[in-house]
Amino acid sequence: MADPSSYRPKPGQIPDSPGVYRFRDEHRRVIYVGKAKSLRQRLASYFQDLAGLHPRTRTMVTTAASVEWTVVSTEVEALQLEYSWIKEYDPRFNVKYRDDKSYPYLAVTLNEEFPRVQVMRGQKKKGVRYFGPYSHAWAIRDTVDLLLRVFPVRTCSAGVFRNAARTGRPCLLGYIGKCSAPCVGRVTPEEHRELADEFCDFMAGRTGTYIRRLEKDMAIAAEDMEYERAARLRDDIGALRRAMEKSAVVLADATDADLIAVAEDELEAAVQIFHVRGGRVRGQRGWVTDKVEAVDTAGLVEHALQQLYGEETGDAVPKEVLVPALPEDVDAVSQWLGDRRGSQVSLRIPQRGDKKNLMETVGRNAQQALVLHKTKRASDLTTRSRALEEIAEALGLESAPLRIECFDISHLQGQDVVASMVVFEDGLPRKSEYRRFQIRTFEGQDDVRSMHEVVSRRFRRYLAEKEQTGEWDLAADDAGSDAGGGEGTATGAHASTTPPGDTAGALDDPTALDDTAVPDDGRPKKFAYPPQLVVVDGGRPQVAAARRALDELGIDDVAVCGLAKRLEEVWLPDEEDPVVLPRSSEGLYLLQRVRDTAHDFAIRYQRSKRHKRIRTGPLDAVPGLGDARKQALIKHFGSVKRLRQATVDQICEVPGFGRKTAEAVAVALARTAPSAPAVNTATGEIIEEEAATPQESSARQ
Repeated sequence: MADPSSYRPKPGQIPDSPGVYRFRDEHRRVIYVGKAKSLRQRLASYFQDLAGLHPRTRTMVTTAASVEWTVVSTEVEALQLEYSWIKEYDPRFNVKYRDDKSYPYLAVTLNEEFPRVQVMRGQKKKGVRYFGPYSHAWAIRDTVDLLLRVFPVRTCSAGVFRNAARTGRPCLLGYIGKCSAPCVGRVTPEEHRELADEFCDFMAGRTGTYIRRLEKDMAIAAEDMEYERAARLRDDIGALRRAMEKSAVVLADATDADLIAVAEDELEAAVQIFHVRGGRVRGQRGWVTDKVEAVDTAGLVEHALQQLYGEETGDAVPKEVLVPALPEDVDAVSQWLGDRRGSQVSLRIPQRGDKKNLMETVGRNAQQALVLHKTKRASDLTTRSRALEEIAEALGLESAPLRIECFDISHLQGQDVVASMVVFEDGLPRKSEYRRFQIRTFEGQDDVRSMHEVVSRRFRRYLAEKEQTGEWDLAADDAGSDAGGGEGTATGAHASTTPPGDTAGALDDPTALDDTAVPDDGRPKKFAYPPQLVVVDGGRPQVAAARRALDELGIDDVAVCGLAKRLEEVWLPDEEDPVVLPRSSEGLYLLQRVRDTAHDFAIRYQRSKRHKRIRTGPLDAVPGLGDARKQALIKHFGSVKRLRQATVDQICEVPGFGRKTAEAVAVALARTAPSAPAVNTATGEIIEEEAATPQESSARQ
């Protein structure tokens, strides 16, 4: 525990101006980011008597070992810089909201020639118009199904669209009038884009214009005795009204606003957001967070605004944002929101009327979300704690393994040999620390040797980073000649970071150990934290290989076990018999989940490498030939077969090809020439034309 007075800045060093400050721990990792109108006043508040600080603030300042700051011109700049640094450094003492689910959006791909309406999740893409989020994907599909009667916009995938254009026949929606069928030219690109724009206008809340226009057209059709057209327009009006009824009017003045409510206790907080467009609730989402810093309701609201609008621009930021408490720097936050929208944004607390009543509804949703989250977490936490305790007891560990790393090897008949490492902390997966390895020090199938190599590489990197940050020196001073210690200290690590016969430079790309320089940028390092338990997918041989790798590095405070698939037996180093956990054991279930996660992660990586290898074509053997020139060749000659028959002079006629490159292409194609004609094994027919290569496929698209 550090003494804050040991790194307190001297009087007069801190400027009395707006800025952003960062607290770092003894290993230079950023643990807290904050902003202030006056850096001098704000930072002085951290260096008062520890007894007067909030417990969470006290923990932060005693964990920190230094503080630094950056001066900015305005409070708005401070807000923007704080948001950027929180995203970049992910400080452990800052409030970070996490979504309680992945919300679906209704998306219109206006960045395509023929915009498509579809359900989308995840990160937003540029050029796509989003509506929502919605609670359920089926609610989006029901709404779209009603609106396609009036706005028959394309909803098919790119593959279906290309196939319909090739065959000249639209899909079923085109035949029943729920798609304008731009794939077969029933409408021009301009007419289809106009339909997509009208669809977006309706979804954005401008509904009255279309209802009145259709009613007028229906009346004219009835007067002209075009009764079939009038009936169709009547049904369209009914469809639009049913779509509107799915989201009831909550604000009579057709307001565009977001309402944010917070429910909190001493440890956690839940945030609920209602998105109101055109007076109707168009979307809802919720977040939960641990209160790892001393923060009040106003601070929680400010953090929520940063996360909600930090990546948004234009109409995605509404004209009005209603909150339960105003942030401390309300003018700066309002200006920041206005800059993102491009016009003024009102940030206020509703006082009366419909908006206050709706805010109370949002608040009740937040309270229920917090209660539900606590109920689930209590159950999950109890189960996870029991599982970790059972593992510790079965393996003879001194304490529960709060960090578990699992390794698995994957290959296909000895080709494309890869490995995976997955990380579980407190019984939950930590996907940001998953790692992939390529086995390059030998060829063929040898799971035991592969396991030894991967475990060695992972822990050599850990020791290298530990030495670079100075953590090794501190541990060595504390431990003396002992190898024990909760931080993963290792005796003799300096002398044995590279075992004999191993070549660090020949290892894989993402985890190569030939570059052990650790940048001093405050970010968490890839292999900075050691596990308490290493799990390998396999039995005694794999466990022995992993233990031998750790012993060679002088690491004796990391437990090792293996989980064999056949009987789900747990193997320990130097033990003749396995440990058999009960089938109903929560500990066995957690080990199975860790093992299966590593297995799936390794298989996905192995398949991606194999797929990439299989899809290589004969032109890939030509050095210096990029994708653009490969496509130019295929477009010029039409196929690889015709290109193979071409002379060097004919290849030189392609723009961008000189004689030297043309000769290289001809030589590469001659080396890969087929020895016999291709035959269709189902019919026995000789295939005259070569199957399309990846270059041909991409060139024709």
